[in-house]
Amino acid sequence: MTHPHPLPLSLILFSITILTSLLPLTLGQQPVVNALVAPITKDSCTSLYTIALNSTKQYLIDLTGRFVWGPCPTNYGLVQCTAPICTEARYSDCLIINGYRPPGFCRCEKSMRHPITGACFSGNETVIRIYIASTDGRNPTSLVLADYVNICAPDSSLDGLPRGAVGIAGFGRTNSVSLPARLAWDVSVAWMGNLAPNPSFYNRFALCLPSTTNAPGVAFFGANPYYFLPSYRPDISNSLIYTSLLQSPNYSDVAYYLNVKGLAVNGMSVSFPSYELQFDSSGRGGVKLSTTIPYTTMRTSIYRPFIEAYKTATNGIPHKPSVKPFELCFDTRDLGSTRVGYGVPPIDIMLNDGKNWTIFGANSLKDVKANTACLAFVDGGENEISAITLGGFQMEDSFLLFDVANSTLGFIPTLRGLQTTCSNFNFTSTV
Repeated sequence: MTHPHPLPLSLILFSITILTSLLPLTLGQQPVVNALVAPITKDSCTSLYTIALNSTKQYLIDLTGRFVWGPCPTNYGLVQCTAPICTEARYSDCLIINGYRPPGFCRCEKSMRHPITGACFSGNETVIRIYIASTDGRNPTSLVLADYVNICAPDSSLDGLPRGAVGIAGFGRTNSVSLPARLAWDVSVAWMGNLAPNPSFYNRFALCLPSTTNAPGVAFFGANPYYFLPSYRPDISNSLIYTSLLQSPNYSDVAYYLNVKGLAVNGMSVSFPSYELQFDSSGRGGVKLSTTIPYTTMRTSIYRPFIEAYKTATNGIPHKPSVKPFELCFDTRDLGSTRVGYGVPPIDIMLNDGKNWTIFGANSLKDVKANTACLAFVDGGENEISAITLGGFQMEDSFLLFDVANSTLGFIPTLRGLQTTCSNFNFTSTV
């Protein structure tokens, strides 16, 4: 097994300072909570993202995952196989365990596929208690108790994860077993014997992925407001663009899909058949959002016309030799600079409701070595399951609000246009 490397000392001290400066509340003391907040770290080796739960315990963020999973404590409680949180977790992309279940108590066993290595694991389901920070949208305010559903995976499940990670946190669209869904249920219903949910806290979460490994981004669970430094900036939620989300016909697929009708480069449509973007009856196709691949990946039939359109739009800019896994590279000395990155043609993901997710230079060109930046889109081959998978790099410094209950996405393609970034949430406690 590859043992995870420790987090950089600066980030460890940062996380400890955040959470130890807050006073934990006992279960009986906990107030009605409208929102929770946690830091997101970008790993320098893998360019993947982890969220801190229970202070410095880092979990890989998997936007397409159903469960939270990782090695469990020695003495952990078992979930009954007839419990609702076991029933909802019945789907899996690996072989599901259907062994003999004796009369009486039967434990909930699940199987899952590692999103990085592809290995399959099985394990018991349990519920683990954590501390997580509540927030008023400007700062962390107090530490509160919450639970999450965890599948107990073997130590080998940590292979391939970013340094410091102790498991994987599934953020997929579920009612009760993904991390956001469980926090929504736990916070709105379970605390203090509430008889009705807190209407401000339901299955809604926001991700703001950092573009740097030196300062964290932020995840919110629950209601707005969402403020970023400088302090005079208005609530980010006032600037969101809203669009509908699609769900795959394959009901074991809990990923989030954009409703896309086409692509454009520099305002000119990319020519490929629109049916390439649609789902077939088995769930192949669609435009998926993923935090476990670093760069946007396209099926070859879409990638080839896209790359040719980008070459045409940048015809006056000298090219440099390719740098794997990228095909099209430029000399940065020939590129201008703007507030939203290199001065290169914008890329539009054209949505069916007439709105665009526009990708500017900061999210389209990746610096790969001195004086060289490459178009950070990858050819996934003809057999790629999703037509397009939007990767982490294209979502950095974007603000994404997932309203699972209403199947909508509120988004700001880049906070740089508002003169801030995902690393500008103020994690300094106010208490």
